[in-house]
Amino acid sequence: MNMVNYKAKHFNFNVSEGVATISLTGADQKNPLTFESYAELRDVFRDIVYCDDIHVVVFGSNAGNFCSGGNVNDIIGPLVKMNMKELLNFTRMTGDVVKSMINCKKPIIASIDGICVGAGAILAMASDIRIATNKAKTAFLFNKVGLAGCDMGACGILPRLIGQGRAAELLYTGRIMTVDEGEAWGFYNKVVSPELLDETVNILAQQIVNGPALGNMMTKTMLAQEWSMSIEQIIESEAQAQAICMQTGDFKRAYEAFIIKQKPKFEGN
Repeated sequence: MNMVNYKAKHFNFNVSEGVATISLTGADQKNPLTFESYAELRDVFRDIVYCDDIHVVVFGSNAGNFCSGGNVNDIIGPLVKMNMKELLNFTRMTGDVVKSMINCKKPIIASIDGICVGAGAILAMASDIRIATNKAKTAFLFNKVGLAGCDMGACGILPRLIGQGRAAELLYTGRIMTVDEGEAWGFYNKVVSPELLDETVNILAQQIVNGPALGNMMTKTMLAQEWSMSIEQIIESEAQAQAICMQTGDFKRAYEAFIIKQKPKFEGN
């Protein structure tokens, strides 16, 4: 399955040289999410599992901002009129976006500039790697609108990234995490100037594309599955995963290249 010709209806989507690039639209409102973009993101990440032409996903910014969260008029307004069943359908759908990102089998790089708040911060959190600019403003501000901080997996995932106490403070207060905090705490893998964001992310994406596709897929799978495993289960699962990778052509290519002192050229099989 290939997605090079896929035409997204509710966000920007492009596939080139093994990299799928996604960015939200609505720059005048700092790229909010809508019911439709939530649903399409969920479905696209589910499809990416089976795509041979995608080896890494870049979830990018648009016009100087990443995402302002749920659209006030298109989402928050209608939510206050819904009954419990309808609300649960919505919250489960938004959670499915995170699950589909975690289970898409391809590394995801969040390229964060400007505003990255609410559900936008969740999209960054659900990515594997986060590169930000010194203009980034990330906030899990659900309590600012009268909700709990436990949204779309935040209470489970954010503490794993930055620690329990730090996550608790951000989720209880809804305050902006400063760029310095985000980098020091490990939320951001790297912080660069806005002018260097695209170049930095593209270099990293190509490094991943040039690596062993099946090996990277296995790494992403294990990173997700091992959260709920015991140490014994982790070691056994990784033993099996690595044995599978040792049967690939890429493993043999790496060995043959090492023998002749050349850089291996992986083919993804």
